[in-house]
Amino acid sequence: MSVPDALTIPAGQVDERLTDVLEGYRVDWGALDPLFGETIDLLSSLVLSGGKRVRPAMAYWGFVGAGGDTTQESISKLGAGLELLQAFALFHDDIMDGSPTRRGAPTAHVQAMASHEAQGWSGEARRYGEAVAILAGDVSLVLSDVLLADVNSDVRRLWNELRIEVNLGQFLDVVGTARGEVSLAIAERIVEYKTARYTIVRPLQMGAALTGRNDLEDALANIGTPIGIAFQLRDDILGAFGQTELTGKPVGDDLREGKPTPLLARARSAATSDQTRLLDLVGTNLDAAQIADIQSVFIDTGAVADVEAQIEELTAASIDAIARTPLSGDAAKHLTELAIYLASRNT
Repeated sequence: MSVPDALTIPAGQVDERLTDVLEGYRVDWGALDPLFGETIDLLSSLVLSGGKRVRPAMAYWGFVGAGGDTTQESISKLGAGLELLQAFALFHDDIMDGSPTRRGAPTAHVQAMASHEAQGWSGEARRYGEAVAILAGDVSLVLSDVLLADVNSDVRRLWNELRIEVNLGQFLDVVGTARGEVSLAIAERIVEYKTARYTIVRPLQMGAALTGRNDLEDALANIGTPIGIAFQLRDDILGAFGQTELTGKPVGDDLREGKPTPLLARARSAATSDQTRLLDLVGTNLDAAQIADIQSVFIDTGAVADVEAQIEELTAASIDAIARTPLSGDAAKHLTELAIYLASRNT
């Protein structure tokens, strides 16, 4: 499925801003000590290696929909700040999940651990790799805040809410995974806080608020919430069924990690005793045959069909909300493109 203009238009602007910001810091800090430059290089390798740029796109079309002038540097700074915040989350998330790859390459902590082992340095290689990645993520978090230093009070309020919400959502995810809790209510709450608000709703609202308008906040929540939930539900299906060459992550990664997803919750609620025994393996070091068996349970219990139907309903609800919202320029057209793309993508 081709990437729509709704993503590529803002991505070019944001990538240019990110490159300038990171190169500037690399030169300035690298002049003081080469190791400082290596930290920025580690950050750049993740931030500039790809990614969908969904959050900057949502901010961009929220800004356009509120009548913003896209030649103003404030919108590219907001987009770059959101992408740096995402990098912070990915550095930390990969450590918490023990993920070996990200975007088809070894994760930052895995790379740092390998360097430690190759050089024969003192201490534990795993602790070193995780410490390096955590600190790179922390630098990314600080830089994201620097880019938003001059925003108005409404954008700052939404920025603060976004950062709290994503961390609380991640906390629920970590605890739910550890406890093996897979109730639909808990899974849906994680989706709302960790993804829907963080990825879609708050960026949309921040883009509009950047123009000085706050009258669209509720309407944009009505647009963004169903898109955000559909986006995560599609991610859950890709996490269980996706192809490594498309997703950049091992097949069945979410199943090995034991993620408390709505897909898993729905399968459990409809499973037979034999199927439940297979689902009890989720969260263990599964082999290919076990992953295939669990995938069959997801299909046979109707969980996949139920989630696909929910994605379709959510996409329709978002498109309807877009049509009912008075948006400037071609924001409505591009937000509709995004709703369809994010709900049906294969990567």
